[in-house]
Amino acid sequence: MARAPETDGRRTAAAARRRTREKEILAATRRLFDERGVAEARIDHIADAVGINRAIVYRHFSGKEEMFALTLVGYLDELAASLADASTPESPRDRLAALTGAFVDYGLAYPAFVDCAQALMRRSGPELFDEISESAIYRLGRAISSCLAVLSATLEAGVESGDFTVDDPELLANALYASGLGALQLARVGILVKEAAPGVPKVATVSPDQVKDYLVASALALATR
Repeated sequence: MARAPETDGRRTAAAARRRTREKEILAATRRLFDERGVAEARIDHIADAVGINRAIVYRHFSGKEEMFALTLVGYLDELAASLADASTPESPRDRLAALTGAFVDYGLAYPAFVDCAQALMRRSGPELFDEISESAIYRLGRAISSCLAVLSATLEAGVESGDFTVDDPELLANALYASGLGALQLARVGILVKEAAPGVPKVATVSPDQVKDYLVASALALATR
């Protein structure tokens, strides 16, 4: 039997080292996101945490946006597991309420997830495709779709049972995800602005539980309108 060229072994080892280093960089990015927030996690800080220089970081990722995208994949994988655990109620209405609650709980536990997701959502599709590699886009899309699939399946089940009247479950699932991210920012700030009198603003407080209840009620209302 012919022996495999030694260069194949070296390439395999180099690829393994590259994957290991990428995982180290993403793990460091995640730690800094959770500890300091997305805005404070700079490339230099991430490189220092791994013990490399920033030039090496850019050998593994096309830029900051790609690192954000792949770090978001980790959050989304965890969120998908949380949603799967919450999707136990038999009633589609109860299941939708449980899924919405699980989404809010995860976002409150990991504020950097919300910031990271919103940072990417502010970019247009063409911008993301220009700044992020095709493989990273694929991994991000797969992670998002895994979360949305649980929600879409619940909405479809509700349509079949007659509990929901939804023309496009996938569209509603995407809309609930996007609006939920915005509401989670409101829960973090904890402040409502309203008009005390014409032209006179007034500040009031809002609790995370109030935001959670609102999102659950909104999801059910949109699914049954």
